[in-house]
Amino acid sequence: MAVMPTTVIVGGVAAGMSAATRLRRLDEQREIIVLERGPEVSFANCGLPYHLGGVIPERSSLVLQNPRALGARFRLDVRVHSAVTAIDRAARTVVVSGPDGEYALGYDELVLAMGAEAIRPAIPGAERAHVLRDLVDLDGIMAALDAGPRTAVVLGAGAIGVEVAENLVRRGLRVAVVQRDRQILPGLDPEMAWPLAERLIENGVDLLLGVVATAIDADEVVLATGERIPAELVIAGVGVRPDSALAREAGLELGPSGAIVVDAQQRSSDPAIYAIGDVAEKRDAVLGIGRPVALAGPANRHGRLVADVIAGRAPAARPSVATAIVDVFGMAGAATGTTEKQLVAAGRAHRVIHTHPSQHVGYYPGASPLALKLLVDPETDAILGAQAVGVAGADKRIDVIATAMSAGVTASGLADLELAYSPQYGSAKDPVNMLGYIAENLRDGLDRTLQWHELDAAIAAGATILDVRARGQLAEGSIPGATWIPVEQLRERAAELDGPIVLHCRVGQGAHTAARLLAGLGKDVRNLDGGYLTWRAGTAARAALEREVEPALEPEPVA
Repeated sequence: MAVMPTTVIVGGVAAGMSAATRLRRLDEQREIIVLERGPEVSFANCGLPYHLGGVIPERSSLVLQNPRALGARFRLDVRVHSAVTAIDRAARTVVVSGPDGEYALGYDELVLAMGAEAIRPAIPGAERAHVLRDLVDLDGIMAALDAGPRTAVVLGAGAIGVEVAENLVRRGLRVAVVQRDRQILPGLDPEMAWPLAERLIENGVDLLLGVVATAIDADEVVLATGERIPAELVIAGVGVRPDSALAREAGLELGPSGAIVVDAQQRSSDPAIYAIGDVAEKRDAVLGIGRPVALAGPANRHGRLVADVIAGRAPAARPSVATAIVDVFGMAGAATGTTEKQLVAAGRAHRVIHTHPSQHVGYYPGASPLALKLLVDPETDAILGAQAVGVAGADKRIDVIATAMSAGVTASGLADLELAYSPQYGSAKDPVNMLGYIAENLRDGLDRTLQWHELDAAIAAGATILDVRARGQLAEGSIPGATWIPVEQLRERAAELDGPIVLHCRVGQGAHTAARLLAGLGKDVRNLDGGYLTWRAGTAARAALEREVEPALEPEPVA
């Protein structure tokens, strides 16, 4: 009788369980063993922050499957409380520490899906800080909340940090967020993240940017400035790192971030060992480098892919555009591809487009503003990345652009996408189409733009700043030193203008009309990209980036 092959999967959450169930659907005879060191498998870790605030009221809603149900439906051998402590690559065995002791388990293929581990700050008292990666962490925080704390400090303002902060506010706590960087949500550029930072502040969060925590006391967090912030509850959301110690000890190749290096079929440097999910590198679709992408979508997709490979199919993982979204008190921040910060750091040429459309036509009740940013390769017109912020419609636009990137649609090609339109859902010229029109104008030389952070240099070089907004829009504020001439008066007053001109309207569209008019009259003119709204958000973000902060005190060594 033939011996059936055995696939051992280490980690039973998104990536691991996707691999196990797909593999069973492809191969009924194979032995499939899933080893999970925690007490639960197949739980919704993206939903954990929302149980803290009661948005998801029942903890049981977060547990999607259990070992018994998985065994009955898929004939999977799922073992919880079973930690893999070592890999013997030569013998093709793993050492498992389980409820009944330690044992060796053989494999034909080994799939590593351990995910990522939360980073704890290396400061005195860090053991008092909770993290939030799994249900055990969730239970610990819920128990602490049951004790009735009134104040909380969240360390870190990435996606987990802001979600936790919001849900603690929902619980009625006074919440401070301490962020070492000068902006929240590092997956966005500063001017795009700033409206979300304002949203936190408007909802009562004490947001401390560019500030370092140096110690956690019994009921306070100590900052490098010497300030002490009340904190009966402390949650660390400073980031995650690939949980790759097991792979390192087994001698598998790791990338600079510590993630496991894999090929297009998710094979590690050992062809019998695969890696998927947050523990494995992803190939960046724009920059072409390997980097970790801690997102549920790629984890599930690569789990399915590796099952196909083991079953004898031949798929290949596509490079990742890292499409992500986060909610901040009802305002979404979404992104795909690379940011301007990443492109600058990589020395990659790029063109930037900002727009501020409504999420649907303005005449239909309930229209709300969006801020969109598109990053374009100036030579090939390829889309390099995009970001969207707004209370409605941000997800739709980023998903469309992410799909366009995957399909190889150029930035100008966005103009030709046929998208669903009805007044309550969008516009006949959807905001995505409008990005395409702007990209086409820039590609063809019909518009010349200047970015918000380039304006000071243009002023210093002698450019005239021309505000072409309607009178009613001036109440929002003005760029210092700007001359106001509305579009309708430009033809009659063009003789007043000489030398280089940087003009702006509120969002950029009216200024394009003005720029074409003045260019037709022989003027040297550029359009301030994204108009006054982008300049205002950018300068506010820059003020936070450049604000003087007291020098950090040297933290005491951790005992």
